[in-house]
Amino acid sequence: MKCAIVNLAGVVTGDLYNPYLQADAILMADGRIETVGSLGAAEVESCDVVVDAGKTIAAPGLIDSHVHITFGDYTPRQRTVGFLESYVHGGVTTSITASEVHVPGRPTHPAGVKALAIAARTSFETFRPGGMRVHAGSILLEPGLTKQDFDELAAAGVWLAKAGFGAFATPFEYAPYVAMARDAGMITTMHTGGSSIPGSSGIWAEHVLASNPHVSFHVNGGPVAMPEEGFARLVNESKVAMQICTAGNLRTALLTAKLLQDTNQPERLIIGTDTPTGSGIMPLGMFYTISHLASLGGMDPAVAIAAATGSNARVYRLNSGVLAAGRDADVILLDACAGGAHDDALSALSYGDIPAVGAVFTGGMPRFVGRSRNTPATTRKVKVAACRLPMDFSGSHH
Repeated sequence: MKCAIVNLAGVVTGDLYNPYLQADAILMADGRIETVGSLGAAEVESCDVVVDAGKTIAAPGLIDSHVHITFGDYTPRQRTVGFLESYVHGGVTTSITASEVHVPGRPTHPAGVKALAIAARTSFETFRPGGMRVHAGSILLEPGLTKQDFDELAAAGVWLAKAGFGAFATPFEYAPYVAMARDAGMITTMHTGGSSIPGSSGIWAEHVLASNPHVSFHVNGGPVAMPEEGFARLVNESKVAMQICTAGNLRTALLTAKLLQDTNQPERLIIGTDTPTGSGIMPLGMFYTISHLASLGGMDPAVAIAAATGSNARVYRLNSGVLAAGRDADVILLDACAGGAHDDALSALSYGDIPAVGAVFTGGMPRFVGRSRNTPATTRKVKVAACRLPMDFSGSHH
């Protein structure tokens, strides 16, 4: 499929160090971005679908780096069907599992946690709810796992490992297991903060430093934050990516962003929601955190968007998250909400408002155009200008 987006007001790239691009069109083909810039008439006419952006701005699809996946588009934590498809209407085009810890009756022995991770990963290989890419299947670290287990998991395609819910006497005991997962080529993540579910324990800065995972999960608390002195320790004594989550402590989220900015390490800040949890389901959670960083933390809104897109992609080795030729064609169109105090999406974010989502594309295909069921209407009109396929992308059935 070949698709063009035309009549853009500009592009937020998702690249932390080059966050803006003056461009009025994007060309996508076979799931990848071919051009970000300007298109000739012949290029536009060759497309199966052409979307008129109506002078809205394009940004990469958001990557929620902390979603509690189970199986299918269902969360037993909130007993809700269709939450992932709903997140697409909040601009989220990729979800990364925070481990399948919410699976009812989840196993805790080595054979069981291995089977759970493999089953979860493979069940989402071709299942894309609402068009979303779902990276499922994170091995939950438990006593008794061996180097051979991690090698077998990696050979089966499992590339995520989670520390935080195992039956260890102390969180310091995760360290050799995190090291084995790293040696097998996995991205390693670690719960940070107070206990989040019965049977888990608090994990503070000293535990994270001892294990040295790639990512300190919900460093601002999931939902309870660690003691304040731990934030400076993680910033100054490690290179761990520090993930802030919507379902955590807002004050310490802003503290984390400031500490990283003040030490010239903004690339270590990444964003997730930590949902569904006791905090509920939050289709607009990523945009809430982006708006908090921009309005309360004084961050350039395009830089805040990069923390939710390109920075997540870099940490998790994904080809999405940045609008550039050769990257995955996951794109969202943003505008100020109709009737709001500001006239464009970025100014609205700096004011503290969420933007309106006017269209979402994943794999180069429109998933809806013109109407999100989870945001107010756009100020400007986004529409399908041409379609040579027997499909309706208007979203009118929502």
